[in-house]
Amino acid sequence: MTVLSRVPLRRHLHGYQRRWLANDLAASLVLTTLLIPAGMGYAQAAGLPAVTGLYATITALVVYAVVGPSRILVYGPDSSLAALIAAAVLPLAGGSPDRAIMLAAVLAILAGGMCLAAGLARFGFLADLLSAPVRVGYMNGIAVAITSRQLAPLLGMHTNTGSALSMFAATVREVADGQVNAWASGIGLTALAAILLMRRLAPKVPITLLVLVMPAVIGHFVDLAARGVTLVGRLPRGLPVVNWGLVGWSDVSALTVAAAGVAFVAFADTSVLSRTVALRRGERVDPNHELRALGLVNVACGVTGGFAVSSSASRTPVAEAAGSRSQLTGLFAAAAVAVSLGVAPGLLRNVPTSALAAVVIAAAAGMVDLRSPLRWAHIRRSEFLLSVCACGAIVLFGVVTGIALAIGVAMLDFMRRAWRPHTTELVRVDGLKGYHEADRHPEGRQVPGLLLYRFDGPLFFANAGFFEQDLLARLRPDVRQVTVTAGPITDLDITATEMLEGLLDELGRRGVTLTFAELKGRVRDQVTAFGLVERIGPQHFARTVGEAVRDYVRSSGADWQDWEDRGGAAADADGDTTDSQG
Repeated sequence: MTVLSRVPLRRHLHGYQRRWLANDLAASLVLTTLLIPAGMGYAQAAGLPAVTGLYATITALVVYAVVGPSRILVYGPDSSLAALIAAAVLPLAGGSPDRAIMLAAVLAILAGGMCLAAGLARFGFLADLLSAPVRVGYMNGIAVAITSRQLAPLLGMHTNTGSALSMFAATVREVADGQVNAWASGIGLTALAAILLMRRLAPKVPITLLVLVMPAVIGHFVDLAARGVTLVGRLPRGLPVVNWGLVGWSDVSALTVAAAGVAFVAFADTSVLSRTVALRRGERVDPNHELRALGLVNVACGVTGGFAVSSSASRTPVAEAAGSRSQLTGLFAAAAVAVSLGVAPGLLRNVPTSALAAVVIAAAAGMVDLRSPLRWAHIRRSEFLLSVCACGAIVLFGVVTGIALAIGVAMLDFMRRAWRPHTTELVRVDGLKGYHEADRHPEGRQVPGLLLYRFDGPLFFANAGFFEQDLLARLRPDVRQVTVTAGPITDLDITATEMLEGLLDELGRRGVTLTFAELKGRVRDQVTAFGLVERIGPQHFARTVGEAVRDYVRSSGADWQDWEDRGGAAADADGDTTDSQG
């Protein structure tokens, strides 16, 4: 296998169909109209010259197209990173724009190096913390946040800053004050209605591109700017100028902590979006590969005079909605931005920002998934609440804080379930093989003097006390032996071991024997290492539940006859199979 054959872009293009080329080209044109104002805007938000945002955009698109695992994910400057970059770079820049550019470049290289190292160390497993409810809540929250941010430009008003809730409230106040621009809102609302309507009636029509071209054509005949309509305008010209002499090793040291924060935010944002997009498209993305690609993209952005980037939750859905089929969309868009910088800086000058806002809002609407949370509300209410929590946290506190809070709540929910796992007693049901849950089969028969106790989870410090209390509470006056059907127990820690030693003493005082059945090999090794096999007795570890019951009946002389014995069956007379579903 050659090195070239391992390049993700070549794998993506394997089996590429010629008819997809028109889709990728049209999607790239639509994407370009968003990439330019977004790149310039986020650069200014980071305290950098607007043109650096375009350098970062071009580099990110090209590098990710070559090394990225996703077919349609779009990388570029992002709002969640802009504030971090500004906070880290501007205090060190001393008011020098050139020095600020180079400090931002160093920050991108450091953050990219950290992501690359983490990907090589296979830290991508952290993405597994993002459960389906968190991912759906994230996308719904992002859709709300994007829509809130775009409402003001859609109506021809100034863009607000802050949380999604505060931006929505500010927009409502401006609407109440009569600050809506009739021309801009007319263009924006018409474009939005056209996209949503044609998406249903004629999905193959490139309506997204048309709603951007038509207002630009109108702008050639009507002076929209004179009517208060904000336009994209002419682009800055020039090539990146890299002067590493403006930074020193002391700057590298000062930026290291900030770089770790940038790397974390970029990974958190990218991992959720990458996995969500992949699942929606029926694809699989290796989180370690995504992490390495994120690192390479940021290193490349820094080397070429750009700044730190991540995946874009607003531009990726636009590319997808516009028909993107591969990373050729990103390459075409990068070429279009580069051409615009070099030879046609006025190409997009007449495109109204309200039309761009309509495209973004329509794409955000396609991200919303209400069906899944509503289904979870009937199946598992805790998962529904987790998804709502993730959505609300992102709307109220932003992407990074929202993801952190959602993961925290998910971990608490996991701990809650692990703290109090399902437990049950097992009984024998006439006519059914195996042993079954007593609460599902009240007609089941208990072996006289025997408690068959099942604990459905690992046994560790958080639930060891619950195990002991629950088991003792189930003891009947006639019980002389407790058999823990330990198949579901996957782990045992020191705290649980100490609990079992105390439980043995308590059961001994009550004249009750403790035995185990179906103990997994790994857990059996742990029990042996802790010395419990000698304490309990090797003869008290049965391979199956049926074997444990047979040994108990033989040694105790209990008055017990299995239904299969009464029927004369020879096979499986002991009912060695346990049916956990009853």
